[in-house]
Amino acid sequence: MADTELTPEQQRYAALDARLVQAAKGLRLLNMVSWPASLQQPYLEAWAAGRKINPEIAYPQHDFSEVRRELEAIANESEPGHPIGDYLIESAHSWSLAAELLENLGTARVSEISQQLFGRPDEKLPGDGPSTLEAAQHFIGIASELDRELLAPAETVPISATALALQLQNDLDDFFDGRVISVELDSQLIAKAAAAATRIRLRTSATFSDYDRAQLLQHEAFVHSLTALNGRVQPVLKSLELSSPRVTATQEGLATFAEQITGSTDIERMKRVSLRIEAVAMALGGADFVQVFQYFIDAGQDLQESFASAQRVFRGVPTTGGMAFTKDTVYLRGLVAVHTFFRWSLRQDRLQLCRLLFAGKMTLQDVQRFQPLFADGTLVPPRWLPRWVARANGLAGMLAFSLFANRIHLDQISDRFDLADF
Repeated sequence: MADTELTPEQQRYAALDARLVQAAKGLRLLNMVSWPASLQQPYLEAWAAGRKINPEIAYPQHDFSEVRRELEAIANESEPGHPIGDYLIESAHSWSLAAELLENLGTARVSEISQQLFGRPDEKLPGDGPSTLEAAQHFIGIASELDRELLAPAETVPISATALALQLQNDLDDFFDGRVISVELDSQLIAKAAAAATRIRLRTSATFSDYDRAQLLQHEAFVHSLTALNGRVQPVLKSLELSSPRVTATQEGLATFAEQITGSTDIERMKRVSLRIEAVAMALGGADFVQVFQYFIDAGQDLQESFASAQRVFRGVPTTGGMAFTKDTVYLRGLVAVHTFFRWSLRQDRLQLCRLLFAGKMTLQDVQRFQPLFADGTLVPPRWLPRWVARANGLAGMLAFSLFANRIHLDQISDRFDLADF
């Protein structure tokens, strides 16, 4: 849909959305709260020498007051009750909180805003289930009990970042039938991997497992990158390309669900996610960086990965305890919400919503209220879809079995499995 074909209402919202994109352009939340990669090696050397101290991070000072005024103006000019109006109001509020967080780096205020944006470990999961922390402890317990002799040899062979980059690049070029997303090595990256619309970065010094190739492909490329690429070509809402804080739970939940439904995840991956959630709870409860770092070491991570995991918990906040950057709490909560949404969509005969969820970075609420906008052409369906979503019959089959299996209660089956129980 060309700009000249937009209705006056669509043009007005496209203009407001363009202002939102411009205002949010400098709010690179995760990049700006992350620690410099250069801090890691000196800290590990000091630790090896017996100096176990909390690192001190010098964060730059930011002033986003003009940005916050513009975001407030966008929200005020958007119509409440209209699907796009509500989306813009909520997005502007989310970005405004992100701006305030970045203005307060290194203070306790970051922890407070982080909890507003991403939640806490003690929050209940969707459906009034257990808390996120209780779910994390469940996965940690199962992983700890797993007999490692059951692991296949391929699961224990380390893969270099260089080798994995070549493998992923071949996979992506095959999917797109050309070079759309580039895989690059980055020596300054603290996380093992990071994704943008057209680039996936791998930490040069990291080693990966056999599962990591499929996980990175499904999680980073076919969710985070694909939703950004699809959002980029929207005629009215270009902001659907952006990783607004309000979409984080759905994005990470969808990405983790993609790992699971394609058989790309493993219990160790679930354990890593769960350990971070428990570490966030520890930090909020008073644990400092040294204690959280030691926690990851005791859980079996090497020193380098333990530092990377601990710094995620203390991004943007003092390292002395009682505060945390809570973004990692969204993974399990988002996974449960997305899994439930997919099963609900099948039961309501609205499985098309699951495909539309890939048309940009949006929340589960967004995709429902946007459905009429897809129907009238204001929004366009996703240009690219992961194969597991594109194959509707296969997806429906897996979800249908999941719906039925939920009716079987394991606590009513005896300790000795017997077909007579069925």
